[in-house]
Amino acid sequence: MMPELGKYAVAVLSSYGASLALLAGIVALSVWQGKRVKRQLAEVEARAAEERADG
Repeated sequence: MMPELGKYAVAVLSSYGASLALLAGIVALSVWQGKRVKRQLAEVEARAAEERADG
C-alpha cells in the first residue's frame, strides 16, 4: 500500500504529519471562532430584543 520512500521517508512522512496538524489546527480555529461569533450574535440579539420590549 505504501510506496518505498527510501532515504526520503522521514522528510515525506513528517511533511504529511505537519500538513495534517496544520489542517487540524485550521479546523479547530474555525470551530472555535464559529462558536464565539454565535455567542456574540445571541448576546446582540438578546440586547436588541430587550430594547424593543422597553420601547
